[in-house]
Amino acid sequence: MMTKPFLYHGQDTHWVTVSEHALTLTFASEADTLISTIFIRCEPDNEELLIDMEKGRAEGRLQYWHGQIPLNQDKALTHYCFKIMQNSRQWWLDSKGISPRMPGRESHFKYNAQHQPPAWVKSQVFYQIFPDRFNNGDPSISVVDNEYCLKGNERPTIAKKWGAPVSDSHDSNGPNEFFGGDLKGVEDKLDYLEKLGITSLYLNPIFQAPSNHKYDTTDYTRIDPHLGNNAQFADMVENLHQRNMKIVLDAVYNHTSVNHPWFNRYQKTQETPGAFGNPDSPFRSHYQFDGDSEHYIGWKGIDSLPKLNFSNPEVQDYIYAGDDAVIKQWLRPPYNIDGWRFDVIHMLGEGVGAANNAHYVKAFRDAAKSVNPDCYVLGEHFFEATSWLEGDQEDGAMNYYGFAHPVRAFFANKDIAYHNCKIDAAEFADWLEEVRGKVPWQNQLAQLNQLDSHDTMRFLTTLNGDQDTMKLALLMLFTYVGTPCIYYGTEVALEGGHDPDNRRCFPWDRTEEPSSTYDFVSKLIANRKSHLALQEGSLHWLHAEQQQLAYARTLGDEKLLTLINNSESSKALTLSVWQLGIADDTVLKELITGDEWECKDGVLNITLAGKEGLLLTL
Repeated sequence: MMTKPFLYHGQDTHWVTVSEHALTLTFASEADTLISTIFIRCEPDNEELLIDMEKGRAEGRLQYWHGQIPLNQDKALTHYCFKIMQNSRQWWLDSKGISPRMPGRESHFKYNAQHQPPAWVKSQVFYQIFPDRFNNGDPSISVVDNEYCLKGNERPTIAKKWGAPVSDSHDSNGPNEFFGGDLKGVEDKLDYLEKLGITSLYLNPIFQAPSNHKYDTTDYTRIDPHLGNNAQFADMVENLHQRNMKIVLDAVYNHTSVNHPWFNRYQKTQETPGAFGNPDSPFRSHYQFDGDSEHYIGWKGIDSLPKLNFSNPEVQDYIYAGDDAVIKQWLRPPYNIDGWRFDVIHMLGEGVGAANNAHYVKAFRDAAKSVNPDCYVLGEHFFEATSWLEGDQEDGAMNYYGFAHPVRAFFANKDIAYHNCKIDAAEFADWLEEVRGKVPWQNQLAQLNQLDSHDTMRFLTTLNGDQDTMKLALLMLFTYVGTPCIYYGTEVALEGGHDPDNRRCFPWDRTEEPSSTYDFVSKLIANRKSHLALQEGSLHWLHAEQQQLAYARTLGDEKLLTLINNSESSKALTLSVWQLGIADDTVLKELITGDEWECKDGVLNITLAGKEGLLLTL
């Protein structure tokens, strides 16, 4: 097996400097490695251009190189990689690492000169709230037993006591049982969230809808009256903004409820007939019916969620194109929300499938940015989202494919379908690097990283309640590239099985007693917020073998090292920290415990206990 030399290129501002027409790039090699030439390979006008790098200063065991490439003028994205010549041998460095042959374009480093995510996103700590299950602040507006039915005369509402068990499936009473959580309940707990260190809220849908999950909208312009009202929501956002906190709302524009006035499946009395059963309805072409029949396209074939027809200009105007389009309304005063999380955005389009999807995602982005250029455009994708994340569609995605999936495989030995999937640390690192490198660096930083959500089993439950492994995963959540998001209750070790059991009520009694999980999460949040390297610094792998891994986040002189031992046995590691520019005999301090270790000759020798994780800094 060939021994690869040390070659490195970070992507933060210390390695990539942008001017109007060029990128100035910095590269590092080991000083005593014999290198004849280093080229930057780029593609102006889609043709290869090799640019010589100049040898710069040497510091310790590192030799720096510098070069400048032109930004592409015909497109927003500029791709580049490095070609390193050693006499008769050559090496290539791209986002996936070092290779003896030229890599494909999908893994070249990328910079988008025209479309950047909002700068504020990467510094946030998000907290996802499922409103009905977070906190009941106003019992007077709570849903009561048999108040209405979700499906004609079927699925009557059920009011349950806070903390009672959740139904075991959506086929039973999953969607029609209510616990009374509301917006006042959220606002009443802002002090709690602020003390924890949360800076941004992501709320599951809050617009009028019959179900508890509210992914079946009946009015996009109105807060559901069982959650609150529009004026109250505007006041809550103002309260958040005064605390320097932000809020992102869930947008469900691919489909509506069958109870939406446009559709009106159950023939509720209304002034204008709905599309169902009325071929002459003015709303008929808002959906996708088979001629004059009652057959229509539902999301994933689910007949309670009819898909909107985006080839209809009236639908376009209502959702995104018109001056008063709902995407724009909520970004404007008096609401002033800070972003949208677009539900199943990859499925939206014309006709049965997702035809012209990219066109509509770009249109959603343009509509939102026309009102607030600094708003966060977040997409929901359970699987690979590379094509949506090149800069001109989404700022970031719910990072299942690039974070939650591999993290679940490494720590819980399960894939996204909960099938057995055991990988080692080297495979884990390869998976993370491959996915991350396919998108521009700024979009990598704006990815929303989660261990779990309202659509997955809670991670602690996936681990069968293993708190030690949970802490390792949490350590990774707050130190890896991307913006961390906690699903409500994680900080007090709330468990939950498959949806809807993952939507249990927040156990507020747990916040009244000391909690090691809460203390650990709050310390991780504090460190994330106080170290810019964890928010926007480059990532450098130091070790990934068997069940142990180590990586650094660096931003100039700030360097933080994450060390994880995912096995039950202790393990000695030898880490070449000279690669980070750490000088000989430097002392590293652990940020959670305060323990110290000394590096000798640019190497850190350290033994990790079983299931131990460390966060070290200079």
